[in-house]
Order: sequence, then C-alpha cells, then structure tokens
Amino acid sequence: MFEKLRESMQKITRLGIVDAEHVEELARDMQRTLLSADVDVALVMQLSDRIKNRSMEKLPEGLSRKEHVIKVVYDELTSILGGEKSETVLKPKRILLAGLYGTGKTSTAAKLARFYQKKGLKAALVCCDVERPAAYEQLKQLAEKIDAPFYGEKGGKDAIAILREALARMGADVIIADSSGRNALDDALIREIKGMNDVMKPDEKILVIPADMGQAARSQAKAFHDALGITDIIVTKTDATGKGGGAITACYETGAKVKFITTGEGVESLEQYDPRKFVGRIIGFADMETLLEKASSAMDEKKAEKVMSGNFDIEEFYSQFESIKKMGSFSQILDMMGLGKMKGKVNIEGQEEKIRKWRFVIDSMTPHEKKNPDVLDSSRIKRIASGSGTPESDVRELLGNYSKAKKMMKTISPGKMKRGGMGGVFRKFGI
Repeated sequence: MFEKLRESMQKITRLGIVDAEHVEELARDMQRTLLSADVDVALVMQLSDRIKNRSMEKLPEGLSRKEHVIKVVYDELTSILGGEKSETVLKPKRILLAGLYGTGKTSTAAKLARFYQKKGLKAALVCCDVERPAAYEQLKQLAEKIDAPFYGEKGGKDAIAILREALARMGADVIIADSSGRNALDDALIREIKGMNDVMKPDEKILVIPADMGQAARSQAKAFHDALGITDIIVTKTDATGKGGGAITACYETGAKVKFITTGEGVESLEQYDPRKFVGRIIGFADMETLLEKASSAMDEKKAEKVMSGNFDIEEFYSQFESIKKMGSFSQILDMMGLGKMKGKVNIEGQEEKIRKWRFVIDSMTPHEKKNPDVLDSSRIKRIASGSGTPESDVRELLGNYSKAKKMMKTISPGKMKRGGMGGVFRKFGI
C-alpha cells in the first residue's frame, strides 16, 4: 500500500502543471491502492470524491495547483487514518492488554514497558496468559532483556489469581498485564478478561491487533470493546504488511483510537501513532522529528559529537552504524527521511549484510590498527581478511568508507544536516 501511494504522489510532484485530468488519474490510482489494502469501499469512494472536488476548487493564496493537490491528499488521508494524535499521559497506571492469538501481544507488552522506561517510569510485566505454554518464558526473557520486574506462574491455570498476586507483590509506576489469547473471542475468554478487569481496575485497556487483519479489525475491535470497554488500540506488524491502513481505518470506524504502532521485532520498535507523521511517511514527506527522537535515544551523545567533528577512529565509526540499527531497519530510516523512493534503487539487505561483515573485519584488527587505520598496508590487509573470513575487497571497502566519512564530516555543517543533508550522507556510503 505505502509504496504504491508514494508512487502516485511522485507522479504528481514530477509534473510541471497539474490539471483536472491528472487529478482524476491520481484519484483512480489511490482507489486501486486503498482497496487492495482492505480499506472499506465506501470510505475509499468518499475519499477519492473529496480529493477530486477539493483539488479543483479555487486555489488558496500563495499555492500552485500542484502544491494544493498534494496538501489536499495529505489532509484527506490524515483524516481517514485518525486525524489527531492520541496523547499518552506519563503517570503511574495499570494497563491490561487484550487480543487473540498471533497478534504479537506478548512482545508488545515488553515494547510498551520499554517505552515507559525511556520516559523515566518504572514498568513491570505480568504474565496472565495461561493458554499459550510459551507465553511465560517469552515474557520472562523479554522482561530480563529490558531489566523490568516480572511476575508469572509457570504452568499456572488461573489468570485472575496470578494477577491478584502480582498486584499484591509488585511496586512499579506502570504495571502491564498480558492476558490470554484465543483463536476467537469466545465466552471463556470474555469471562476471564472481565474478571481480570474487575481485579486490576486498569487505567487503560488496550487491544492489540495485527496490521494484516485489514478490515476484519473492525469487527474484532467492536467485539472486544463491547466485552471490555477498550480505551486504546495498538496495531502491530506495520513494517511487514501493506494493509496497515486497512486495520487503522477499521479501528477508527469503531470510534477506538490507535495509540501506538509497532514497526519491527526489537523492544525499541514501538512508536506513538501520529496520523500526520504516518501519512507524511506514506507519501514521501520526511519525518525528521521521529528520526531525531530515535537517534537521540539510540546514539551515545559524546561518540556522535566526535564522529560529527570528523575526529574518530574506525571502531567509533562502526559504532554509529550499530546505533543506527537500534533506530530500525535502513528501509524504515529511509522512509522517515523522505527517501523511500531510494529503496528500489539499492539492495538494502545487501548493505546490511555488508555492515555486518565489517564487524568481523574490525575484530580482526589490532588495537593499534583500529586507532590508526592509515598503517594498514597490503600485508596487514591480507592478514585481516584471512582472520575475518572476508575477501580483501571487503577490508578495502571498509577503509575507503571510513576515509570518505572522515573527510565528509569535516565539511558538513550542522545546518546542512538539519536541512536534509542526511540523504547525501547515505548516498556517500552507497546506501
């Protein structure tokens, strides 16, 4: 969905003059794309009619027809994908997660705990999933990974008793309970989750829904809301499907707010859902605010300053790539930078594999070589290649990129970085 919408917008931006025929073609392209992504037919037709009508109205002062059309599409897509951002209150709270099998609910519990940790709150995790045998071990391991308090009973069968005991034992600002799932919302699940609700008295009751559910999300959101009184929704797997828009519009049609989306597998890959940023990313507008937020939490500030000054060794050079990996995949980062169109021109998986090999190369260097890469002559390069199990060309490529980076960082001003110079940075590395 996202790539097709972006391509449709690029057609418009490449035109010198935009007329009614071009708007009609854009509306047809968007209809096909949104329908294939499981967005409701009636909603799609309303959207395309509004885009056609508004695009050809009298131009606002200071805008060309092309600029006006782009703004209309942006506003209308934002409207059907939620309108305004749902605010997240940072205060002590109790959160109950609900959802069926396969939604990513357990991993989302840990991502949510990590989100509140980064905001300065102590978050604890409770495993109340007594149906799925692996749930206890999975949540326990995730809790250990993020250093969060955890409570559960391996082999336990009474979710309500487990929750009651956890609440009595645990002292934390935010307590997140992962409830059981089922293949469908049956009577047993409804009784269990209502009992948990009575014991916990949660401040937030969040439904977890996968993006690939599409329009089926509407009926599930309604069923859980009728049973529990859902306050918010988290849409998972938005990185792996083109049907995220279908799930999000379906949720909004029920009146439920999407508060977060997940964008990857890692515990850091949870974002507050902001319809304006989401649409901006879809149609190729840079989301530098989110990118900078991710960068500030992922990167060591002192190391980053050293790299920006151009005064860094090869180990510090590589550490910045590791920091970038914490921000998400290169594909996601390109989207946030408004450079999604580059994805079809580069082998992203190949670039990520190349950087992974660089780690082996650097590990085969002596401390002196890491600090002073200029000493690496042919014989040393041959030894490093042999020790790392990589061809000499990979070693030379790493050294070449390191050298280019040092020269480039000394010539890039902070202002240029803020104006979008990062696109040039990625291209310099062949990314």
